[in-house]
This record gives sequence, structure tokens and C-alpha cells, in this order.
Amino acid sequence: MKPILVIHGPNLQLLGTRQVSIYGRVNLATINRRLRALASSLGVRLTILQSNHEGEMVEAIGRAKGRYAAIVINPAAYTHTSIAIRDAVEAVRVPTIEVHLSNIHAREAFRQQSLIAPVCRGQICGFGAESYLLGLQAALGLGRMGR
Repeated sequence: MKPILVIHGPNLQLLGTRQVSIYGRVNLATINRRLRALASSLGVRLTILQSNHEGEMVEAIGRAKGRYAAIVINPAAYTHTSIAIRDAVEAVRVPTIEVHLSNIHAREAFRQQSLIAPVCRGQICGFGAESYLLGLQAALGLGRMGR
């Protein structure tokens, strides 16, 4: 199986100290370590990117076709604002799973709408750091099913 691309969006480098009542105390390095451990146990390689820049995320998605079996993305605040990320996901047709630490549907009204979810295979939210692991497992399941 081709590797899986994991993209962390803006401000996620602040996890563990930023709004811990919402996002928890787990930092990004720990999430990445857990992702790599799960991927290794399943024989899958990961490429992980964290960016605060929409254009960098769009470029990474644009390069994904033919290189990655799937994308696991937490667009963070861009979830609610980025038509560019949405269009990139739709254009490359690489199976994509959207993940969020918090349950965006139980938060402020402006956070409840995802522009990205309609062009993804699925969305996982509300399980804290576990959302990423569930997203990776979902992405691997898509690959096994040939979807």
C-alpha cells in the first residue's frame, strides 16, 4: 500500500497548551508518535505535515495524487473557511478522511459547518487525539476495500 499523508492545520502545533478544556493536554508530537506507532504496526508509512498556511496545505494535497493511498486531514480553522482546500481535495480524488479533536457539531455555530466534509469519504470528530487514530484506521480500511 502507498503511504498515507497526514495534514495538521493551523495552530495545531499549540496542542497541549491551547484551550485544554476543548482540545485536551495531548500535544502534537504525542499525536504524531501515536500515529507512527499505529502505522508501523500495520505496515504503513506516513508522511506528516503541520502547516499554518493554507497554500502549503493546498500544495501538499495537490501533490498527493499517485503518491498516497489516502489523506487524513485536520484542517482546523480552515474547515470552515477554505474553499481552496475543499477544491484541492475534490480535484485530486485521493480518499480523504477529515478529523477533529473536538466535536465541531457541538461548538459555536460558525464551527459547525465544514466546507471540507462534503468532498471527503468521512469525518471523525469529538474523540480527542483518538480521532486521528480512528481516521488512520478508516483510511486504511478504504485501501483494503479498494475504494
